[in-house]
Amino acid sequence: MDTLNDIWKEVLALCKQEVSDVMYSMWLSPLVFYKLDADTAVFTVNAEYKKNIILTKFAPLIKKNFKEIIGFDVEIDVIVDSAVSEKNTDSVSVKEENKNTQTEDNENAPSENVKKSSASFTFDNFVVGKSNLFAYTVAKGVAESPGNQYNPLLIYGNSGLGKTHLLFAIYNELKKNNPNAVIVYTTGETFLNELIESVGKKNTYAFHNKYRNVDALLVDDIQIIQKGDMTQEEFFHTFNALDQAGKQIILTSDVPPKEMAILDERLRTRFEMGVIADVKPPDVETRKAIIKRKSQSLGITLPESMTDFIATKIKNNIRQLEGTVKKIEALRKVYGVMPSLEQVQNIVKDVTSDSLPVSVVINNIFSIVSNTYGITVDDIKSANRSANISQARNICMYVIKTVTGITLKEVGAYFGKDHATVLHSINKVKSLIETDGTFKNTVNNIIREVKEKN
Repeated sequence: MDTLNDIWKEVLALCKQEVSDVMYSMWLSPLVFYKLDADTAVFTVNAEYKKNIILTKFAPLIKKNFKEIIGFDVEIDVIVDSAVSEKNTDSVSVKEENKNTQTEDNENAPSENVKKSSASFTFDNFVVGKSNLFAYTVAKGVAESPGNQYNPLLIYGNSGLGKTHLLFAIYNELKKNNPNAVIVYTTGETFLNELIESVGKKNTYAFHNKYRNVDALLVDDIQIIQKGDMTQEEFFHTFNALDQAGKQIILTSDVPPKEMAILDERLRTRFEMGVIADVKPPDVETRKAIIKRKSQSLGITLPESMTDFIATKIKNNIRQLEGTVKKIEALRKVYGVMPSLEQVQNIVKDVTSDSLPVSVVINNIFSIVSNTYGITVDDIKSANRSANISQARNICMYVIKTVTGITLKEVGAYFGKDHATVLHSINKVKSLIETDGTFKNTVNNIIREVKEKN
């Protein structure tokens, strides 16, 4: 990252992971980063109402991710400037940069933001290890011979293990091999939102045309379509149309189809009729290779002791490994010197709780949740279905899964529940987080306390 604008791009990329595509494209992507004045990040917009929305709805998210990238807190300020436009060349606007990456794929192309972010993901820069070798091999097979032996292909695994990297690598390879091919990349969330919009506008023909008249359809986070019966029905017919035409379908998910508790059985059997490949957390040697590859891409060389420390402490998330290296480089740019090992230890502590054994972390989670709700750990593990205890139990499952990354089956073992029950409880928590600000703060505070304790 050579400039402060590069830092903003990294912050924006993190923000994108936490909001819907609609919210991102409407409010965050158009933001123009004006300057970093002492400890205040200043942005410009062209209307007062936009300023109010950014400050009230998105400032906490932006602040959090600035700290994630540069390692210290900043305040957020927004200036209304009617002269601001996408052609402002003195400041960064992702929309302006996207204009330079347009293709002739029209509505079937990925969005400009997707094309910009996907270009760097290739098979060549995907670090292969025992944990992802099978997924990597079948993904390459799909890219080399779409619509044949590996169709559909579903890649699943926890967040941050490289699923999206492989999906974009397939996309880039398909386009390189056949520039005229019609290839659509989307997300489960975007598919859902576009369907709702097309129904509202009574224009489902355009929606069908976009997704059914393609040579390959790539859908990231397909599990999102479980949110609506109408969405599942629509994807069922889209899947059938493409399958009958011999077109390639590639999906990613955080869980295998059998763990998608509210997925229509017709879709489940279709997802399972092709190849299912999982990606697991990388082993220590692969983690070191990832750190070194990311360091090289940023033009820095980390001491071997620093690489070893990061690889030993961050075990379950490639995105955290890469994010740690990015933060080291950001601090080097801001302060002019390479951070010390002690500073790196603090960076790592911010993103992981792996410093203690998983069993100890889980015991801490039980303790913190029980204290928060004024109940006992035995209450949480019991069959008591009272509202207060049930909610605490659901949060406990969610936090255990989020913090430790263990499987749903392993989470369930602590409660005497099967994986489907755990998934249902976790989805309840996710839904409440999206709709109830107070509940969201409670969960975030529990996670923060868990990390501080570990």
